[in-house]
Amino acid sequence: MNAVDNKPPSSALWLGGLGAVPFLGLAAAIPFLAGAQQAFAMQALVGYGATILSFLGGVHWGMAIQTRHDALPATLWARLILSVIPSLAAWSALLAGGRPGLVILAASIAAMLWVDFQAARAGHAPAWYLKLRIPLTAVVVSALLFAAWA
Repeated sequence: MNAVDNKPPSSALWLGGLGAVPFLGLAAAIPFLAGAQQAFAMQALVGYGATILSFLGGVHWGMAIQTRHDALPATLWARLILSVIPSLAAWSALLAGGRPGLVILAASIAAMLWVDFQAARAGHAPAWYLKLRIPLTAVVVSALLFAAWA
């Protein structure tokens, strides 16, 4: 592996960074809003967070289906199941809504980073993937927790 393989592509950096903007903007706005506006901003943040959490599960679905045909079927089955759990967690966050939903999302997105570490360790994720995910996870989880306790 050369140094370029370990650096996230600029497109992934830009898209990941832009994807963090709604987390930061909505979380920063919530303390300054009241009533229906605050509730709407919180609902928007939960909805966006649920979308991103589902996306993270989809990343793992994509990694799982790249598995070689001679891999153990039980391993593929386990990886596919693991990849749909984020969507179920996202749905539970949507159902809970408000502050509980934000906490569910923060915990789930942090847990997905652990899953990402396992995938990287097993060689399923690109070498650069954790360099993208670690700072994005820190920003997103911080924004969600800030909004939950604002």
